Amino acid sequence: MRSLVCLLLLAITACSGPSLPPFDSQATVLAFGDSLTAGVGAAEGEDYPAQLAHLCGCQVINAGISGETTAEGVARLPEVLDETQPDLLILLEGGNDILRNQPMVNTQQNLASMIVAAQSRGISVVLLSVPEKSLLLSASPIYQTLADEFNVPLLNDTLPSLLRKSSLKSDAVHLNAAGYQQLALEIFSKLQQEGAFSS
Repeated sequence: MRSLVCLLLLAITACSGPSLPPFDSQATVLAFGDSLTAGVGAAEGEDYPAQLAHLCGCQVINAGISGETTAEGVARLPEVLDETQPDLLILLEGGNDILRNQPMVNTQQNLASMIVAAQSRGISVVLLSVPEKSLLLSASPIYQTLADEFNVPLLNDTLPSLLRKSSLKSDAVHLNAAGYQQLALEIFSKLQQEGAFSS
């Protein structure tokens, strides 16, 4: 009987999926990534971290660097984490690896190292998938693998679906202001679903 109860508890935990601790206006969110985080394609203040800050009412630090690969990101992130000491890391990186045809096994390892760097510091992580280089712009499967491995919330089809809409893009690979606004809304909705902010 006791073993049956334990199995039921494990099943309930597995079904509940990843969740985040509750945050308030004193929280610090670190948005880390490449040009999609930096906000290329939109004016200053129209990037997704700035728009997310308005939605959550907390500090959102834009640590996006245009053109950055995951190899560069994994080297940069630990110092940024130590400097900013965020409560939450939003990780959106890998697009430049895909555009430059980098081995996806290396990209996956680099992203895993970044997640570990945050989690080892007690920092929660939310991961966003980047689309593969294809006409369908499907999310690269490495992101789902990472989310499952590290038990982190994943926005799997958010960016691919936005990049399929020409009205939300400034060019082939970047969003415009409306696109970044929609990205911020989708991220905030996910954070609410995971318990980070009240609905």
